[in-house]
Amino acid sequence: MFGLKSSKHAVDSSVLLLKLVYKIPWICTALRTLVDVCPQLTKPEVMSVLSRSSVLMRQRDRVEETLDAMQQAGAASLHVISDFDMTLTRFAHNGKRVPTTHNILDSRLLVDEECGKKMRELLNTYYPIEIDASRTVEEKLPFMVEWWTKVHHLLVEQKIRKDLLAPAVRESNAATSMLRDGYRVFFDHLAQRDVPLLIFSGGVGDVLEEVIRQHGVFRPSVHVIANYMDFDHAGVLRAFKGDLIHTFNKRKGALSHVARFPELQARRSVLLLGDSLGDLNMAAGVPEPRRLLTVGFLNDQVDARRESYVNSFDIVVLAQDDTMDVPNAILRFVMSSGDNNGN
Repeated sequence: MFGLKSSKHAVDSSVLLLKLVYKIPWICTALRTLVDVCPQLTKPEVMSVLSRSSVLMRQRDRVEETLDAMQQAGAASLHVISDFDMTLTRFAHNGKRVPTTHNILDSRLLVDEECGKKMRELLNTYYPIEIDASRTVEEKLPFMVEWWTKVHHLLVEQKIRKDLLAPAVRESNAATSMLRDGYRVFFDHLAQRDVPLLIFSGGVGDVLEEVIRQHGVFRPSVHVIANYMDFDHAGVLRAFKGDLIHTFNKRKGALSHVARFPELQARRSVLLLGDSLGDLNMAAGVPEPRRLLTVGFLNDQVDARRESYVNSFDIVVLAQDDTMDVPNAILRFVMSSGDNNGN
């Protein structure tokens, strides 16, 4: 009898510790990483993570119902679609903005001082338009096309060398501080269960891949759709490949790239991660019926954009949380039922 009571006490204590760890955003990274590799979360535990002060939900009941349905379908029916810049990466670190994949190219290794200055001027001109809550997507579209087109033209003029991309990423410190805390658990857990991760980005695919590679988490289950550079036989940038991808045209891109990943057609459970309302279109190619749960990272102008994000995403993670705790908790719960065959 004494042994049974001791065992129950130990289990209760472990569950209490798990809940406490995930309610304290600033807790030691090492301890939280230890908890991240523990067995999957129960329903109360995942909802505890989603009940933090940094997490908002408009319809908690709907979130719970979707989680239950996704868990019942199992890992075999799941895939993840995610934006990259300011979604899988941090918005800021130690009080400084973390560079996007385009910003990393503003490096003395790759571009001259004048080009870097023009790129920063374009950022200061167009980024406020991108996040302006008073403008519609339709009003923003031509400005986004202008921004991306001008930046890509500047980069092509610099005749960037392919062999200098990796050193430029290392020089930017992106390989040590760019991805959100908990990223390794996120990538590893998906790879261990053979769950595909489709990264859909308006950034530069060559740089994006290098960032993930230098973090040591580029897995076979990771697929990237982004703006890729086209290098000539000497390894010098001469153009960008294919159609332009920017923040607000991901619906068109999602539909046009469905054929590239036929294995995803049977995976009707989707966890979608983004930091822009335009990212909600990344699941456009997933056929119905589907179980879709969307997580939006609200990184900037929180007060002005809070209402639109809460009304659009199922779950909203506010700026003070720069971790992958919410996606990781969802994944551990959804995958806790084993490999079911339902879709």
